[in-house]
Amino acid sequence: MREMGAKRDELVERVTDWAWQHGLVGLSLRPVAAALGTSDRMLIYHFGSKEQLIVEILRCSAARSSQELRSLPASASPRQAVLDQWRLRTTERQAQCDRIYVEAATLGLFGQQPYAAEVIAMNEVWLDAVRLHLVSSGVPADRSRDIAELVDAALMGFELDRPLTTDQPVGLVALAQAVEALAAAPR
Repeated sequence: MREMGAKRDELVERVTDWAWQHGLVGLSLRPVAAALGTSDRMLIYHFGSKEQLIVEILRCSAARSSQELRSLPASASPRQAVLDQWRLRTTERQAQCDRIYVEAATLGLFGQQPYAAEVIAMNEVWLDAVRLHLVSSGVPADRSRDIAELVDAALMGFELDRPLTTDQPVGLVALAQAVEALAAAPR
């Protein structure tokens, strides 16, 4: 039974790699299976349905992305934490996860399942990683959730603008300064 779990875990990793390259929109089991050197029947055997395979892709992608943020060393200050998180979010690996996230979020906005529910779960996984990094970088724990939500929302907005410019986002320095001020403000 462990061997089946290991095979399934390996397939999740491989199919997530495939999705990072090709996206989720229009995902069809036969082309995925062919690219992985297996059959669509084996994918159904391991995952039960195409929808469950998509759920596993979303979960794996969120785990990979948040693990990179959790591995980021503490920054010298809350201000620097914002800049460090931005640098991480603009790596190619994070961009691949963001593509999956944006596709899933878009489909989820139209109420399509499993996307809607999984995007909510992905948001929590990511937000917790943002919060933990901010706390390790000097943001008071009792304010960390609110500040993490601000940072995450702003950085996501900057990410959506990235294809339109190659420069650093106009508001990045202002966001970093605001986070520094919020972290230092008396309660």
